[in-house]
Amino acid sequence: MEFEYDQRTQELVGQLTEFMDSHVYPAEAAHEQWVLDNPTSWDAPPVIEELKAEARRRGLWNLFLPDKEHGAGLTNLQYAPLAEITGRSPALAPEATNCAAPDTGNMEVLAMFGSAQQQEQWLKPLLAGEIRSAFCMTEPDVASSDATNIATRIERDGDEYVINGRKWFASGAMSPRAKIFIVMGQTDPENQDRHRRQSQVLVPRDTPGVNVKRGMHVFGFTDGAHGGHAEIEFSDVRVPVSNVIAGEGEGFAIAQARLGPGRIHHCMRLIGMAERAVELMCRRTVNRVAFGKPIADQGVIQEWIAEARVAIEQARLLVLKTAWLMDTVGNRGAHTEIQAIKIATPAMAEKIIDRAIQAHGGGGVSQDFPLTTLWASARMLRLADGPDEVHKMSLARRELRPYRPSR
Repeated sequence: MEFEYDQRTQELVGQLTEFMDSHVYPAEAAHEQWVLDNPTSWDAPPVIEELKAEARRRGLWNLFLPDKEHGAGLTNLQYAPLAEITGRSPALAPEATNCAAPDTGNMEVLAMFGSAQQQEQWLKPLLAGEIRSAFCMTEPDVASSDATNIATRIERDGDEYVINGRKWFASGAMSPRAKIFIVMGQTDPENQDRHRRQSQVLVPRDTPGVNVKRGMHVFGFTDGAHGGHAEIEFSDVRVPVSNVIAGEGEGFAIAQARLGPGRIHHCMRLIGMAERAVELMCRRTVNRVAFGKPIADQGVIQEWIAEARVAIEQARLLVLKTAWLMDTVGNRGAHTEIQAIKIATPAMAEKIIDRAIQAHGGGGVSQDFPLTTLWASARMLRLADGPDEVHKMSLARRELRPYRPSR
């Protein structure tokens, strides 16, 4: 395994770091103030469009997409340090570079599985950052960690599909710029192969019967400036049969292809979030005095900082190994490692951010520092794209398989 950054990666790291220093970090205060001044808005602050224009001008655009026809053509290993850098300012940098979920996953799905017409109509404007999208998989009435539980029905009626069901935590769907939803549901509920019962179809937001009911809060945050997380009701929604992605019965396979890269992207950004938390913790504790000496000289704080450095380096190495495997043997060959990083990295970041909050005292839970939003994001990612417990169960089964009696 070779994790040394090649010349192109080093150049992009330098360019992205400079963009963060000159444009992104200085915009954080304006972004936060806009959110406070517009608590009921689901649209992005104006500063986002300014940052997007600047990032695109610099060529820092669609870095996540390995498809050279549509994206930057970077490998997972090349993208890893870039995603980490954007994770340092997760409210601004991913969207500013058009590398924000759920659009990244949706663009990957359309690039890999979409028809020429679907790519022309929806992928192009997503790649250009002109619209946003949502992925509608999770449901309120079933345990969606088992994707075969999905109850939404997609029934064929002539040249149309009729969709009925409820979804929630459809990220980005509250944004008025979210023009297209990818909806997963059952087209063949009687199929003996439970993984062939589901399909994914494209549903334009303005289709009759689509009711975006409300935005779901995450630890009290609406995440409104980035489109929120919507509950959506689909009532006799009709779309053309041509809106199915890759064909009937392909929904589960598409979801797995989508979630692998999505999981590692989250983990890459989480490392950046943890690095930002350590930086803030060090700055805060060096400059504040308690009991006659800087807080940084207290033994417990030094223990936290040392443990944070070890944990970050461990997680980064595992993420880089996973990226390397995905590049060399494919997502299926990296299945164990993808699950391992999804278990380890959010927990690592959550713990480090929590300690940074503690080191900040009252300021740590206030709007004066980004730690509360960083913590909420890290904690949420222990559920998003599959909860810890499901990944642990699957990983344990894989480990036990060679030791079980053959049947």
